[in-house]
Amino acid sequence: MKLLESQKSILQALKNKEMCIVIGECAVDYDGRAHSNLPRGKRMLLIKADLSISIHENRLIRPTNYMMKASISCELNDKTKTLIIKAKRNNPKETITAEFTEIIDINSYDLPESNDLRLVGSEKELNDALMDDLSFLEAGLKPINQQQYFRTGICDIIAEDAKGRLVVIELKRRQADYGAVTQLKRYAEEVQKMKGVETRGILLAPSIRKSALDLLKKYDLEYFSYDFEIKERSKIKGINKSQMKINEY
Repeated sequence: MKLLESQKSILQALKNKEMCIVIGECAVDYDGRAHSNLPRGKRMLLIKADLSISIHENRLIRPTNYMMKASISCELNDKTKTLIIKAKRNNPKETITAEFTEIIDINSYDLPESNDLRLVGSEKELNDALMDDLSFLEAGLKPINQQQYFRTGICDIIAEDAKGRLVVIELKRRQADYGAVTQLKRYAEEVQKMKGVETRGILLAPSIRKSALDLLKKYDLEYFSYDFEIKERSKIKGINKSQMKINEY
């Protein structure tokens, strides 16, 4: 597939906010808190409407590189005869550059956004389900501990993201309010103080009050909206796992 045609297809998908899948021969460079390089090889590059970008090889579930909420560009380099797809963001400052020498195939899809994930069960079972798999929230998110006790309360889940940052996750089965945000902020601050590692906070709830959402953004915390169905009996079975305490991690 010609590189100029490929560039037009990718730019059109970005303009239309479509999911775009690019398969071809490329080398990949990452520059940010560290630096990494993938030598030239056949890979799949995936761009989504939320401006996330990920690069996959024909192995493993997780992408070899990915970035969320990126500024994405697609340019031709006439000197090297390559197509360069670049993703950048400023906080934290990092860049992914994929240089394609050959495009094998490109497809784009108009997929409507949906937050219609339904988790069925008691609050404990919902926590157990999240401990079993956090990848639907974010690629590379790994659970560490559940029901972590602090002096100020009990945190639902402590996890670690793909960049080694700790992530405090609070689950609310009803609309999240101002108090839920301040609670999450306290837990995130306490974990960061205990471990000396950059810590994020994620609030999971069916909905959130506007005043609470404004406060969440002010504190640079994150919110995911999902529909939880709470019942006395459930088909979901929690899986007990050996867990580390946060002070042992």
